[in-house]
Amino acid sequence: MISLSSIIFNGMDATPIDVQVQLASGLSKPEFNIIGLADRAVKESAERIRNVLGALNLVLPSKRLTVNLSPADVEKSGSYFDLPILCGILCAIGILPENELSKYVILGEVGLDGAIVQTDAVLPASVWAARHNMGLICPGPQGGEARMGGTHQILAPFHVLQLINHFNGTQHLAAPDLETIDSDMAKIGDMSEVRGQDAAKRALEIAAAGGHAMLMVGPPGSGKTMLASRLPTIMPDMTADEILETSVIYSIAGQLAGRQLVRTRPFRSVHHTSSPVALAGGGGDAKPGEISLAHNGVLFLDELPEFNRATLEILRQPMESGKIVISRARRNATYPARFQLIAAMNPCPCGHLGNAAMSCSRAPRCAEAYQNKISGPLLDRIDLHVDVDAVNPWEMNTNDDMPRETSAQIRARVVAARNRQIARQGHINATLDGSELDLYAPLSDELTAFLNAAAEKMGMSARGYNRIKRIARTIADLRGAEHIEMPDIAEALSYRPINRGKYGVKL
Repeated sequence: MISLSSIIFNGMDATPIDVQVQLASGLSKPEFNIIGLADRAVKESAERIRNVLGALNLVLPSKRLTVNLSPADVEKSGSYFDLPILCGILCAIGILPENELSKYVILGEVGLDGAIVQTDAVLPASVWAARHNMGLICPGPQGGEARMGGTHQILAPFHVLQLINHFNGTQHLAAPDLETIDSDMAKIGDMSEVRGQDAAKRALEIAAAGGHAMLMVGPPGSGKTMLASRLPTIMPDMTADEILETSVIYSIAGQLAGRQLVRTRPFRSVHHTSSPVALAGGGGDAKPGEISLAHNGVLFLDELPEFNRATLEILRQPMESGKIVISRARRNATYPARFQLIAAMNPCPCGHLGNAAMSCSRAPRCAEAYQNKISGPLLDRIDLHVDVDAVNPWEMNTNDDMPRETSAQIRARVVAARNRQIARQGHINATLDGSELDLYAPLSDELTAFLNAAAEKMGMSARGYNRIKRIARTIADLRGAEHIEMPDIAEALSYRPINRGKYGVKL
């Protein structure tokens, strides 16, 4: 019996799969069976492999060929078991050496002509193989991706014949190159391109410095989307661990483009027609959704009230825990989801609430009904609520000589504030819990009395109370202060959504 290794991922957790191949004699013609809990794509491997063997001018012996995918009670799905099954058969009939292939984790889809086709999850498979001191055999187009996982013993053939010739000594498969990809941050734009909106830019700076969620409310064309899209340009660079973790998620989702790691913070802009599965993840193979693809980056929801309410409620648990659990009939998957939520909305369906010349005759009742589409518990989890007023067209055409701050200038302050947070508590302010707030964001008796009075007057929840302290801690970090002071608390309170702003968004 031949035994080779492959791998399957339930979320970020890997399950090793033993591919066992056995030939039993006593038949007048070949018989090929794949056993073990598997989906249709795995069962169809038998037909693809028969065609590949025919293309290689190889004939199966007149024996019963059984392929067992163990453990049998774990559902196997996808086409990347083609290559390990084919390698096991080639070992069983003496074409490939089992003692050599048993040192590798093998995955890849095989075409009918023997070409090895690109598949998902090569990067996490490489990470797993490196941790278990094994090599990796993967599709040729993804050799560079495999190198990024830390495995150095990599074979990346483009065709089955290349793999056979390599082990027979007639061809050498060189190690794939590890490419360096330049950042494309310059393509996003710069904060200096935003005219006006000083209050919104200030709130965006606070959001970037502390990792806080933010909601912008304003009429169409006021620059909400433009502001949100430039948030990644003022955020700190990703660490090596963040780059690898985010890239692994994209690899599992099949969205890791070519050989490129995700080196800039993700910015996922989700359309309001997206389904709950698209946002949270799932499907038959429990793939990650948008909230996991935004891990270590930004999740942007434009036209927030237009989303299905049930879809929005999915955000509540991941915003608190930083992860999402997807439960299906035969598979449970857990993905990280430490995203920064940035949302935008019009104040009413027509978007012109407060503009006497353009607002509809049903205002303000229509605005109240529109804003009530968003639940109070979700709004309570958003730290910063900002009015974004329209900029007059003639102000856009003014050729003033006053310099506007660039993303690099704002980013320098953000990075300095983040460094203070990491040095003080080991993580950003948005993730401070109650006991940590008492330790790292203590308030004087005067500030405590002021905040208590404000919380009572505003009807603030306990969650909102703690969020005010987190925001105040971030504001103090931005000015390089060790202790929170009254202006920090006052500014933090101005971003709460109760009794504020001409657009009247309230809990």
